[in-house]
Amino acid sequence: MPSQPRYKIPISVLVVIHDADLRVLLLERADRPGFWQSVTGSLDAPDEDLRAAALREVREETGICAEPASLRDWHQSTVFEIYGHWQARYGPGVTHNTEHVFSVSVPAGITPRLADREHLAYAWLPWPEAAQKCFSPSNAEAILRLPDVVQRVP
Repeated sequence: MPSQPRYKIPISVLVVIHDADLRVLLLERADRPGFWQSVTGSLDAPDEDLRAAALREVREETGICAEPASLRDWHQSTVFEIYGHWQARYGPGVTHNTEHVFSVSVPAGITPRLADREHLAYAWLPWPEAAQKCFSPSNAEAILRLPDVVQRVP
């Protein structure tokens, strides 16, 4: 008997990785060259903790093992329509995804170890440039909010 396809869960995390000078790490998608973004990824299971998913995605996509205490939950989420070219990854009738925003500060100059199948290149950019380079409006918006968020006391 053929196995059922495993669809993506329409709940994801977005993690803005930055250094103390607010230079932001962007990754170029392997499946869409020219599309730059922060770390993103869907939950692996419906009951996966959002913070655990954020730390897992950072580790899987960049090789950076961030400490749980360094992860900042912005308590912000965005619901957006799934792009048509990615629609088949989700179950029948699923049209929207809920993305939860986090950030993590890392030492300046850290070199990520990219997941070959996911990303082609990386760039450390000042936050205004990083926001302009993002293809995703919700990712760009998060990066534009970064200076205000990191000034808040955790």
